[in-house]
Amino acid sequence: MFQNIGEMVLLFWHTLLALPLMWRQRDKVFDQFYEIGNASLLMVCVLSFFIGGVLALQTGPTLVERGLHNYVGGLVGFSMAKELAPIMMAILIAGRIGSAMAAEIGSMRVYQEIDALQTMNINPVHYLVLPRLVAIAFALPMLVVFSILVGWLGGAVVASATSQIDITMQAFFVSMRDAVKLEDVANGVFKGFCFAWIVGVVSCHQGLVTRGGPRGIGRSVTKAVVNSIILIVVFDYVLTRILLK
Repeated sequence: MFQNIGEMVLLFWHTLLALPLMWRQRDKVFDQFYEIGNASLLMVCVLSFFIGGVLALQTGPTLVERGLHNYVGGLVGFSMAKELAPIMMAILIAGRIGSAMAAEIGSMRVYQEIDALQTMNINPVHYLVLPRLVAIAFALPMLVVFSILVGWLGGAVVASATSQIDITMQAFFVSMRDAVKLEDVANGVFKGFCFAWIVGVVSCHQGLVTRGGPRGIGRSVTKAVVNSIILIVVFDYVLTRILLK
């Protein structure tokens, strides 16, 4: 475990040192950005809309029973912005994109394509890891913003359409405006940025250390997704403690 942590820290550091070379890999960055961002919008839209709706459906009736109907929009908006949107988008991207990164790089490792790159004096970190990490670092925070907006809309639609809650969409958004600050949205976006680096580094590292043929590729993909989710949850707690100060 400690060896893997050390290798991931070194991979992250070497990628940061290679950032000035990003412009040379811009075509790969754009390709990865499209795959992570545009190709994920439909899933993000569906997931976020129903998360916001379920949150309103679960909390709305309880708040209305206690005479706190003016807080329904604020609760949904605050929860989506600071917690649910960043962590759910990170888990979604870990399952969809992190697994693909680990599988692609792992296949290149197993079939000795990375060895061929090193023979041609091409740094695998610069050629393979850097474009993926830069793309996911830009795409995931944008997906978090999109998720927050769609989640707010889902909560408003469900709150206005449920007889047990029965508040107008205007009242919902007024309540949310009073409770949610720009700082809360910024905290969620910052979490998304940190989670993006976690998913990218873990997935690329698992791909680079893949051994053992097709079965090894499957193990690497599984480890990439599981380790990413574990680290996302752990760092979510750490970041929450830091941002609360």
